[in-house]
Amino acid sequence: MLKTQYLIVGGGIAGTTAAETIRQNDTNGIITIVSDEPHRLYSRIMLSKANFFLGKSPFDSVWMKTPEWYKENHIELILGKFAVACDTIKKSIELNDGTQIQFEKLLLSLGGHARKWPADNGEKTGIFYLRTLDDAKGAMVAIKKAKRAVCIGGGFTSFEMCDMLKLAGVETTVIIRESYFWQPVLDEPSGKIIEKAVESAGIKIIHESAVKKILGEKNVTGIQLENGDEIPCDMIIVGIGITTDCEWVEKSGISINRGVLANEYLETNIENIWTAGDCAKFNDLLLDEYILLGNWANAQNQGKIAGLNMVGKKQAFQMVSSFSSHGFGLHIAFTGDVRSENREVIKRGSPESNSYGRIIIDDHDEIVGATFINMAKDLIPTAKLIEKEIKVLSIRKQLEDANQDLSKI
Repeated sequence: MLKTQYLIVGGGIAGTTAAETIRQNDTNGIITIVSDEPHRLYSRIMLSKANFFLGKSPFDSVWMKTPEWYKENHIELILGKFAVACDTIKKSIELNDGTQIQFEKLLLSLGGHARKWPADNGEKTGIFYLRTLDDAKGAMVAIKKAKRAVCIGGGFTSFEMCDMLKLAGVETTVIIRESYFWQPVLDEPSGKIIEKAVESAGIKIIHESAVKKILGEKNVTGIQLENGDEIPCDMIIVGIGITTDCEWVEKSGISINRGVLANEYLETNIENIWTAGDCAKFNDLLLDEYILLGNWANAQNQGKIAGLNMVGKKQAFQMVSSFSSHGFGLHIAFTGDVRSENREVIKRGSPESNSYGRIIIDDHDEIVGATFINMAKDLIPTAKLIEKEIKVLSIRKQLEDANQDLSKI
């Protein structure tokens, strides 16, 4: 049985940042990272960026750590293996090859996997997910020869991939179940701004529809929709969200609820076991509820806080999450909790001006989140207003006035 002081399951940005933080504070402790991917840390963000995806920037720019970095920091990196069981009494993890690793402290930074598309039976080539580097490699090769593509889903992946497919000269159709892009995260006017830009670039959007059948024998040649319509294509790109494999974690007695449950210190219900990143459902002190946040910046910061707590430097995780996307001449940004159902929404700008924001207010008259289209300057100031928990009553006029500089509030 292998033995380690700090065991990190997951080699992505959360797990690697935790390992780096631990090493900065404990120069002697044994650190082991287990990653289900065959690669060291790389930038998942770059996978959907045009310069990288279309081969305009060097492939090696995707790497965030060199092999030497792990050796210099005395971090053992186990690649291409994954955990299948955890014994919280014996404090050990079992890997898929039967390897047993005993730990003193454990971090679960499991990340997320691309949600499986129900229509994908795995028998045809030409279907791509963009969650891992190997996913991206396959799609990067296919896009050079493709003439027609279909994107499945109405979120970030489809939006950014449509932009890249357009740049590559590939005729593209998007299939979404919703009545507009990013429903229900955005309101309809926001979604229509995005769709107008996408359709103006020559992308076809088919709403409230789903694929009944994938055409072709070995290779994808097209799709058949539920209404019988057929659309020819050489490749299909699927972006319908992520999911985390927590079944083996739950069997160990660690509390699970769509993610690994944790308090504000990212501690699970089991002593000396923490969680961080896309799999962590943690107690958000700002929102006063348990939430899952699947984005890069959040995972990186949670990894840092988890690492500090694992070396005994008690620190709560408190961060207003923000993320953005670019494409078709648009800048789309979200910050905080963007759920708007049964909440007041203050609007900035207008859909007609192509510059439109929504600031979301909770029952305590405080800002909890916001969405912005082509209002990039408002993102950081709004995140700060969320963090400071300022009452809206005194600043409502400034929030409603798109000409008001929110950084001066």
